[in-house]
Amino acid sequence: MKKILILGASSDIGLLTTKTFLQNGWQVTAHYSKNYKDLKKFTNKYNNLKIFKFDLKNITKFEKYISKNKSFLKTFDAFVGLSGYLKSTNFQNFKIKDFYDHMNVNFFSNLLITREVLKGMEKKKWGRIVLTSSIGTKFGGGKNSLPYSLSKFNNEFFPSYYKNLYSKNITINTLQIGVTDTKLHKNIKSKNLNSRVKLIPLKRMAEPKEVANYIFYLCGKENSLLTGSVINISGGE
Repeated sequence: MKKILILGASSDIGLLTTKTFLQNGWQVTAHYSKNYKDLKKFTNKYNNLKIFKFDLKNITKFEKYISKNKSFLKTFDAFVGLSGYLKSTNFQNFKIKDFYDHMNVNFFSNLLITREVLKGMEKKKWGRIVLTSSIGTKFGGGKNSLPYSLSKFNNEFFPSYYKNLYSKNITINTLQIGVTDTKLHKNIKSKNLNSRVKLIPLKRMAEPKEVANYIFYLCGKENSLLTGSVINISGGE
């Protein structure tokens, strides 16, 4: 049974990604920070799911947590970084703490986990890592989401060290996700989604299940060639 770690599993995309892997027989360890209710339903239905809670804004504490669990992290065959934090703030009013919080949740947590899971993948000579970015990185961020887009942009950077891993059947990719029908977008009151959708050549938002399917493919053995890529799934933007 393949084992996968999913950060940010309680988001709309995270829940469907978790469900997809569970239904396909993977052993899933799912992270959440606040929303436990929907993941709890999965624990009652699937015996191949473990969940844990952590506030990723406290990156120093998370780094200590990782240090204590290095052996456990080496057991994973795949890692998906879906953790996301978005505080609406425009360019004129953001504070440095806003950037710290976004960087900790959206980037540093992924980097710390990736560094550890790769050690186990190298020994097994097999592994799949999928990180996530945002379509906002392509256009300089939205009007009120600069810290979010900038922090997500870091997941599009591939250290040269990764190139040494591709020959060991380890693939590492980043999904640049477009506007998706999730609560994250709907909760931004200043955002006119109807106007935003008109900018998408496909003329619709992505569905969370669609994104989950892309993630599942990239983590499977069927993905035998695609690696080191930033993959845009945004309906043509």
